[in-house]
Amino acid sequence: MAGLAGRRALVTGGGRGIGRAVALDLARAGAAVAVAARTRADVEAVAAEARRLGAPAAALVADVTRPESVREMFGAAREALGPIDVLVCGAGVAPSATVARTTDEQWRAALDTNLSGCFYCLREALGAMAGQGWGRVVAVASIAGKTGYPYVGAYAASKHGVLGLVKCAALEVAGQGVTVNAVCPGYVDTPMTDVSVARLAEKTGHPPGDVRRRLEEMSPQKRLFTAEEVSALVLFLCGEQARGITGQALSLDGGTLV
Repeated sequence: MAGLAGRRALVTGGGRGIGRAVALDLARAGAAVAVAARTRADVEAVAAEARRLGAPAAALVADVTRPESVREMFGAAREALGPIDVLVCGAGVAPSATVARTTDEQWRAALDTNLSGCFYCLREALGAMAGQGWGRVVAVASIAGKTGYPYVGAYAASKHGVLGLVKCAALEVAGQGVTVNAVCPGYVDTPMTDVSVARLAEKTGHPPGDVRRRLEEMSPQKRLFTAEEVSALVLFLCGEQARGITGQALSLDGGTLV
């Protein structure tokens, strides 16, 4: 974590789950943190926690599906903290349906939030980071960005897209001191996974407890992963010790994909 003191970070999807864990770990590592999400109460609570840890923090309400909202978010983050050195794209949605039953709204929600939202943020961040000669971008993707699973076609398509975007962006700024990577966890024990479990239980008729156990059994370690585990990997990629790692999609899946 050395090297993050004095850095300024922007975390989307920072109000809950993985994004919250990342924002607080960045604060512990000495970075100033702008916490962004759609729900004001969530981002204000996380920003307050970051301040209690001794970090400057800003709470920003933003919708990453709208390019104008992303521009405003970056402007507000710069005004509050200064130039942004670290971007973590953590905003995401995970609709559940077979491909044949995926609605237009579910498809658009997955692509607009998970893929376009990441693109809009990268577009705002990369030029400034390259001009500064240092930057770290980490996109929270998924092992569903590397393989397929039933009932998550829209989600998997969006996360496959994120990995392609990360690879291209990384090459474009590799010579300017900027790295761009993705982390690809398996199922993480977060509120978003709770929602997915409930939806799958409704669609399949299986009890939620059985659905959750099936998700756990998808990993050879037979468990869901924690937001803190994902955050630790994100922070490693943000540090100076990871400056040689770029364009990568690092799995945290207990050996699911080997």
